[in-house]
Amino acid sequence: MTDNHHFPPHPPRIAELVAFPNAQLLDIAGPLQAFATANDLARLARAPQPYALQVVGGEQGFIKSSSGLTLGVAPLPAPGAPLDTLIVAGGYGVDAACRDEALVAWLKARAAHARRLCSVCSGALLLAAAGLLAGRRAATHWGRCAELARKHPDVKVEPDPIFVRDGDIWTSAGVTAGIDLALALIEDDLGRAAALAVARQLVVFLKRPGGQAQFSAALALQAADERFEALHRWIGENLTADLSAPRLAEKAGMSERNFLRRYKQATGVTPARAVERLRVEAAQRRLVETREPIKRVAARCGFGGEETMRRSFLRVARIGPRDFRERFSR
Repeated sequence: MTDNHHFPPHPPRIAELVAFPNAQLLDIAGPLQAFATANDLARLARAPQPYALQVVGGEQGFIKSSSGLTLGVAPLPAPGAPLDTLIVAGGYGVDAACRDEALVAWLKARAAHARRLCSVCSGALLLAAAGLLAGRRAATHWGRCAELARKHPDVKVEPDPIFVRDGDIWTSAGVTAGIDLALALIEDDLGRAAALAVARQLVVFLKRPGGQAQFSAALALQAADERFEALHRWIGENLTADLSAPRLAEKAGMSERNFLRRYKQATGVTPARAVERLRVEAAQRRLVETREPIKRVAARCGFGGEETMRRSFLRVARIGPRDFRERFSR
């Protein structure tokens, strides 16, 4: 790259990534690498580097991520120090971080001095704990959408987008979605050409097709064992059919006893529970994407009736279908 017009002159934007013990490594490294690549490409183009980057996270000088890798971090800066972009990571440690009163108070004070505020994955829970998502649309990891909505009913949780922008607050879905978020921030700062150059260098989509529904529990179930991949695909296409264990065993070409044993070994759940999860996810999509009456959704997704679907929702998603539609419908 030799043309400077990809990188318009501008003082470096100070970007801080907030980490904590047991944070998800990719929530930190993904966005950090995207911004660092923008700096690398600007340097090659003999243009000013657009970002000044820092990972912050406490007084010890390091944190151990959930993968076991230890990262060097700077202490939390004074709340009023100069700042452009504040990004909060997620991960298994976010629950403890939400209970850290000092961190939550610092985050709330620091956010007041940031031009824009962002979270990656379950980092949205930490923003919400600081009261920073009240009345806002937000995304988080698909597995924690219901929890975010339940704990913070004033947040308008959107379960499918890879990232959501609501004014000066940006939130993203799970893990690698932090890269999608960072590319969108770069595009907002430097223009499409610069963001595309970064995406090409990282060999990722500038704008990834589809939403995070494609990374749902159904996909995890399908990926559990390739022997049952075709069976799961058939179940998803035939939710109103007879999906009893004998019928599924027949479809898999196994005896019922052998099927039940091998299926549980491969997926960790019984066939009945797997069918229930697939039906619930199909119903969730219909509840969000259509205005069909709940009774019709239940019928289309293979539930015996509305009450049966309600009980399944409570088991699988810890929320009823009506509440799910209210909280997540676009």
